[in-house]
Amino acid sequence: MAKIRVVCDSAGDLPQSELDRLEITMVSLSIRFGDEEFIDRVTLSSEEFWRRCAQSRTLPETSAPSPGAFRAAYEKAASDGCAGVVVLTLSAALSGTYQSAVVARDAVAELIDVRVVDTEAISMAQGLIAVDVAERANGGATLDELEQHALALKPRVGIVAMLDTLDHLIKGGRVGGAKALIGQVLSIKPLLELRDGIVAEAGRQRTTARAMASLAATAAAHAPLRRFALVHGQSAQVATLSAMVADIATEFPLVIADIGLTVGTHGGPGLIGLTWLEAAADDRH
Repeated sequence: MAKIRVVCDSAGDLPQSELDRLEITMVSLSIRFGDEEFIDRVTLSSEEFWRRCAQSRTLPETSAPSPGAFRAAYEKAASDGCAGVVVLTLSAALSGTYQSAVVARDAVAELIDVRVVDTEAISMAQGLIAVDVAERANGGATLDELEQHALALKPRVGIVAMLDTLDHLIKGGRVGGAKALIGQVLSIKPLLELRDGIVAEAGRQRTTARAMASLAATAAAHAPLRRFALVHGQSAQVATLSAMVADIATEFPLVIADIGLTVGTHGGPGLIGLTWLEAAADDRH
């Protein structure tokens, strides 16, 4: 039986080990610091990204992969003998990535059957969908089955995160100087969640400890989980948050992943969050 290739963009923050294990093809977004343009995780590492962010007075600009980048991935799948491709993109409300994937799909329509799914998610909320779909693909599921499974997973994923610093919101012009100064003096930690395909504020906490407790409680409210991940950008709180969620029921072990350039650009260093894929209704007890 010819295999189905799973393609995900780099905003999904999947660890390289997972990409390799499941043979998922990653198509990278681009990022620009002034006149210099880099390809996420190809020509710019996360360490170099954070170093450059600290030195820059303005935020870098991110951009969607070109249709050509997706087309190359589809053509490679065809040359490898794959029967089809299922593409899982970050939320179309946040990026033009989905549209690029669709344009490329139409360009190869006579070569290979490609299905593009807008996950309406980002970071490992998107990545966990890709993992679940890829495991089914490796188990022999058909293209139709994989597309339907991906669509069914969308309402079962969630993400909640804490910003450790307001610096990137200030650089991006999303928080005024006076308001930001007050927030920093009071050590306010904004919380974010994914709502209808966009990142929205989910409240604020006065201390890191309270913010972390809120993250853990939110994830626990969605248990039992099928998949669970902790994502962060150079956060010192990884061990603490991991311990706080150790008792949350999950079918697969907690995955710890680095926040990539797409999310990191807007969230800033120290960002930490939890993402999950709820267990299916018939698996919940």
